[in-house]
Amino acid sequence: MKSCFSLVLSPGVFTKQILAAMICCGTLWFATLSVADDQPGNKPATKSTAPQRQVKLPPGVRMEQDIPYIVAGDDAQRLDLYLPETPPKAPLPLIVHIHGGGWRSGNKFPCPVVPLVGHGYAVASVEYRFSQQALFPAQIQDCQAAIRWLRAHCDTYQIDPDHVGVIGASAGGHLSALVGTSGGKQAFPAIGGNEQQTDRVQCVCDIFGPSNFATVMQQAADDGNIRNIFKFNSPSDPYSLLIGAALDADSSKTAAVSPVYYVSEESPPMLIFHGTHDALVPYAQSAELAAALKAKRVDVWLQTLPGSGHGGPAFGKPAVQQLTRTFFDRYLKKADVEIELIPEADLAVDPPKPAR
Repeated sequence: MKSCFSLVLSPGVFTKQILAAMICCGTLWFATLSVADDQPGNKPATKSTAPQRQVKLPPGVRMEQDIPYIVAGDDAQRLDLYLPETPPKAPLPLIVHIHGGGWRSGNKFPCPVVPLVGHGYAVASVEYRFSQQALFPAQIQDCQAAIRWLRAHCDTYQIDPDHVGVIGASAGGHLSALVGTSGGKQAFPAIGGNEQQTDRVQCVCDIFGPSNFATVMQQAADDGNIRNIFKFNSPSDPYSLLIGAALDADSSKTAAVSPVYYVSEESPPMLIFHGTHDALVPYAQSAELAAALKAKRVDVWLQTLPGSGHGGPAFGKPAVQQLTRTFFDRYLKKADVEIELIPEADLAVDPPKPAR
């Protein structure tokens, strides 16, 4: 079947023009994820201060670009908001997208989940400061500030402040999971005001995000499927660059940055996607997070994608899109739906070639 999903990813990056076209046709999903933005040695992207873009959107969707979520804040502290052109009859549940890129690159645009606007959601895509500009916890503080800002302006944009979900992949998956497990705990000093608003979310979709910086090195070494491409604790290692220390040098820093550290009975439901042959984030990271949530009796689903690496075409299959929508519908729309994982055989692909 010929579609945008038939594109097979390589270590290159899609151009923004291609991505924008895919958004327009309503088929872009996380199939477009590749390893390029997270690979060591890549030149960090620079935050754009260019004038607003001319963006072609799916029919019925409008976009408000580059909204500052912190008054007089950094250029990176902005978000894009996607809403239906026709005002809704009732406030819409909100899905917040957090982009990946090794905490050192990437961009809020294009936003791969814009098609969810057509399914009755408002969508926000958040920018945040990179680790070469500000070490952790700046990144999670920015994401939490954006969520509080969105709640503070819910009447303006007809957003339901009581039904907010978050989604992201790779570094964005890590930040999404951390938003979820640390929400409401005041683990990080609030920035940007709106402190009367909560930073808690009602559900999280985490796509191959790191969950425990204290175990990632050993898990990568033990992974029998593929050799991890990072040389940990080196100048090109985004994990240690995020916290400003070697991963085995400061246990307090590795704990503070790890979503698994904050898991409790109050953690929100979570849907996790991870490929078994991920050479950047070991599959065991998601298995560890899922186990921690289950131990606290939190609803969690871990969808395994056999053979997939750090992204790839299996992530864009219609069944993956449907599972994601069903998850959000259940927890943000209170829909009476059952969540059933996809049979792994339906998602299996040939593994990527081992890293050299």
